[in-house]
Amino acid sequence: MSPDSAVDDAILDVEQQLSVLFNRSRAVWKEAAEQVHPELQPAGYKLFGTIVRLGETNAHVLAELFEMDKSAVSRQVRMLEEFGLVESLPDATDGRARVLVPTAAGLDKALAVREINKSRLRGALSTRSADELRLFAEILAEISAA
Repeated sequence: MSPDSAVDDAILDVEQQLSVLFNRSRAVWKEAAEQVHPELQPAGYKLFGTIVRLGETNAHVLAELFEMDKSAVSRQVRMLEEFGLVESLPDATDGRARVLVPTAAGLDKALAVREINKSRLRGALSTRSADELRLFAEILAEISAA
């Protein structure tokens, strides 16, 4: 086997494992969404998680980040507001615009789900060193940027 074909085979293995990971991620997002609110959809959970991570954002930014239709984002944001997870406030820099921020209850729920996910990852990766995990994170970043 030539070095090039060995690399090609290894890349195919990576591709297969990424496919498995993406499928598993969808299941985890669905489960996490249900833990936050029984009626929350996975798409809403991803938007909610991003609002929590950013601290404040707007629907336009979310639509761009997730390459979603603005009306789909608006529907999900409305649900997040109805569930008491986020609120829409006037933008301090532009009074005509609105920003989305997590509520205290939303932050509590997000942190609880984050702990569950962190525990799951810790269990799966506990045999790896911090250096190996940092390298893994770098590789994932490279794949994400490709």
